[in-house]
Amino acid sequence: MDAPPIALFAYNRLTHTRRTVEALQKNHGADKSPLYVFCDGPKSERDLDAVNEVRAYLKGVDGFSSVEVIESEANAGLAASLTRGICLVLDEYDSIIVLEDDLVTSPYFLKFMRDALRRYRDEERVASVSGYSFPLGIKTAETFLLNYTACWGWGTWRRGWQLFEPSGEKLLSEIGKRGLSHEFDMRGAYPYTRMLEDQCRGKVDSWAVRWHASLFLAGRLMLFPGRSLVNNIGHDGSGVNCQGASHFDVTLSDTAVLIGDVPLAADATVAAAMEKFFRELNPGLFRYLLRKLTTRFSL
Repeated sequence: MDAPPIALFAYNRLTHTRRTVEALQKNHGADKSPLYVFCDGPKSERDLDAVNEVRAYLKGVDGFSSVEVIESEANAGLAASLTRGICLVLDEYDSIIVLEDDLVTSPYFLKFMRDALRRYRDEERVASVSGYSFPLGIKTAETFLLNYTACWGWGTWRRGWQLFEPSGEKLLSEIGKRGLSHEFDMRGAYPYTRMLEDQCRGKVDSWAVRWHASLFLAGRLMLFPGRSLVNNIGHDGSGVNCQGASHFDVTLSDTAVLIGDVPLAADATVAAAMEKFFRELNPGLFRYLLRKLTTRFSL
């Protein structure tokens, strides 16, 4: 299996984008990985200079087996930009690694993603791989599976992405029909149903909640590392009021996370810790995370 391509989604934050790319360049095996960078168009004239700065920087990036920068003239927004970009890459490749422009990775991130995508390539029950792991404060196995998704540095296969249902209305209807709203909401720990309702009303623009709902309804699992290989640097106060967002900060693993055999079922201990983690979020952190998961490329 060749190195999976990396799809990076960027907009107008040069400092964040540079940190994301520089961390990726330090990854083991980066020079064997093709990089596709999708640059959304400016939302308004005031964004034009910042967007052009990012694009100029990206055109000089090296350190990968190839670099292709795909620029959009119009502003599509994160959800449309990301879903279209993933479809474009998966038309050519069997798997993909997805990053946004505010994610700093451990030098072992690409190795973990490559190994996991290879190990679970033919395991239908596993539909995605996360490089980020929430700081739950418990000891976990080297890797574990959950029936929850994470969107801060992740990967999937063409077969996994084929499960993605873009219609929030269809997803919401099916969850209601099957009486799964409470379970979908992490047994009341996080308001995914409300988020999906807001998506249907056009109040938010979230691909992530539709991806989560799609895999949830299909009964699929996501593999997580026991030590996080991704940290989100986007909650640094740029653009939104993010007081308290350090709740999601992690220390990047400075050693490789090994892919071993784990039971093909959600880890009940980790799932319970995840629910506890989200129940303890105060309302301000809830609103912050909602913004992080639903924001358009317009910060």
